[in-house]
Amino acid sequence: MAPWIDIHAHFSPPMTESEQFSRWQAMRSEAFLVPTPSRLGWDLESTLTYMDRAGITMQMLSNIPITLDTLRASNDYAASLVAKYPTRFGFLAALPTDNAEACLAEIARCVDGEGINGVKADGFAVTAAYKGTALLSSPTLNDVWADLDRRHAGVFCHPYAYAPASLGRPAPLIEVAFETARVAVDLLYSAHFRNYPNVKLCLAHCGGALPALSGRLLALGTEAWVPNPNSITKTEMEEQLKRLYLDTAGNTASKSTLQPGLGLVGHKHIVYGSDCGVPCTTELTAEANRYTLLNYDGLTKEEIEEVGQNALQLFPQVKLRLGL
Repeated sequence: MAPWIDIHAHFSPPMTESEQFSRWQAMRSEAFLVPTPSRLGWDLESTLTYMDRAGITMQMLSNIPITLDTLRASNDYAASLVAKYPTRFGFLAALPTDNAEACLAEIARCVDGEGINGVKADGFAVTAAYKGTALLSSPTLNDVWADLDRRHAGVFCHPYAYAPASLGRPAPLIEVAFETARVAVDLLYSAHFRNYPNVKLCLAHCGGALPALSGRLLALGTEAWVPNPNSITKTEMEEQLKRLYLDTAGNTASKSTLQPGLGLVGHKHIVYGSDCGVPCTTELTAEANRYTLLNYDGLTKEEIEEVGQNALQLFPQVKLRLGL
């Protein structure tokens, strides 16, 4: 049986009861109604059990804390999990994209030499708007993207999950989808994809609102009334959008969401993602999404199997580790 790779799997290093309680209070204050602090912890054994039950060969672990010390500690913990379970977990090194110098240092620490205690990151995880304000399209990150481009890196982009509530509802419900679309559009107009063609970028949650808005963007985005300082053409915009990868996490395998994504990038750039490991995803919702994907009538069974393996295009080191 061909392996299924889950590109969108969260984790967290072990937390004390006090840390869990503080995080729970912060989430509740932003209308995220997590019932108890204990729902916030990530558990290794239950994760492996779920993966076995669901037929998931490997999860690509990502976690992007908002302080440099906790981010580095999180990367260390992810590396330790890969060292112990090299065929079950992959390691997407989190980058602190509000600080270019720290980003470059963390890239080097995670992949150069022996990596972290003998484990090299398989790819990288970034936040569309780190801490809610540091955009991936910022010119301050040009050297970071140049380094990732030189390395032909696979990069997983997640929206900022700690954003304030909007209209009394938590950001992970709706707002994250618009953040992803806004930042992706800004990357287009800043000539990001033209300048860093070797970076393989995967957007979480099937690209958020981007696929649904892409027709409007292509129809109007190069009109004279739209500021376009880098003279991006419609053809170039369309080609650059097609190079993106989109995952199926966040219950986006339904026809109403997946169909626009397929129209934008094609099935070879759709990547399986579960969004496991965070309070907004339960095993029930993850399994419902996986079942919907497996039975999606807009793809053949062979194409659906490809979706389960497309992450290997982004992370060749994983392919080698699995002996494929």
